[in-house]
Amino acid sequence: MPSASGFVAKHRRMLAAGLALIVSLTALGIVLSSGGDPANGDYAPFADCPVRNPATDVCIVAQTESGKLIIGKKTISITKTITLQGGIHQDEASGKQEFIGAHDGDTLSRTPQAIPGGLLEIVDPKLLSKALQVQFHGLIDQGATQVMATVELAAPAKSIRVSTQNLIEAKGIGLSLPVRVRLSNPFLGGGCYIGSSAHPIVIRLTTGATDGSPLHKPGKGKPGHATFKDDYNLITINADTLLSDSFAAPRVEGCGGSHAAAVDPAVDAGLGLPAAAGQSEAILNGDLLDANAPAVRASR
Repeated sequence: MPSASGFVAKHRRMLAAGLALIVSLTALGIVLSSGGDPANGDYAPFADCPVRNPATDVCIVAQTESGKLIIGKKTISITKTITLQGGIHQDEASGKQEFIGAHDGDTLSRTPQAIPGGLLEIVDPKLLSKALQVQFHGLIDQGATQVMATVELAAPAKSIRVSTQNLIEAKGIGLSLPVRVRLSNPFLGGGCYIGSSAHPIVIRLTTGATDGSPLHKPGKGKPGHATFKDDYNLITINADTLLSDSFAAPRVEGCGGSHAAAVDPAVDAGLGLPAAAGQSEAILNGDLLDANAPAVRASR
């Protein structure tokens, strides 16, 4: 594999030719959607790349296949692959990179992950009214205890921030995601969220080292291993790790539907929310597919 400096130098030459090489984005997910225009052969995974947008220089498909998300007192293990896909525009004048959402709008896949312990672990029933306690324990008796957590974008795709060079060189923030986490269970209703568009959880990820916090030891990410095809038009990054231990998490909103004023505090108590910066952590392991957008267009 080329050295980091050689890889960056080649990346800059590619940009000068109208390309942008994205390395090691994340891992918040990948289950490819079937929308968009069909691409052929090696470029088939990029069916939802926004190549109709002339600003798209690079197509990406990032896979988070394992890892964990710790929010407050609870750990959510990532056991089902999450997808982050779309395009990148490189502003050569400023050097900034702009994320462009997937063709069909499914930029970050909504992939539910089970919360260990379920409802009993995330709700403090002592804080509920007697009527809500009856409802709560009725669901427990019926076995309806599973709670699923789904990470969703909490802002437009253009709010995603990417620094390719930081990802390659394993320093600084390489990827920043504004998200919210939906909690699903019949007792919680259909609109129970940690974070919102107004108050997103902003997870700033690095492939480098983290400073740690009183609750988490310093960690170290990994840029992954690169392989190249089609004269560097297609790059695969395997086994990357992105870390964050500095994000804050707000109180929940909308849990229990019309009873949210009573249920939200019980969920906050169970989860340990709000959680100040340094109390939560994300570890994302996965792969990245990266392709030159003109090559993807030519494959269709």
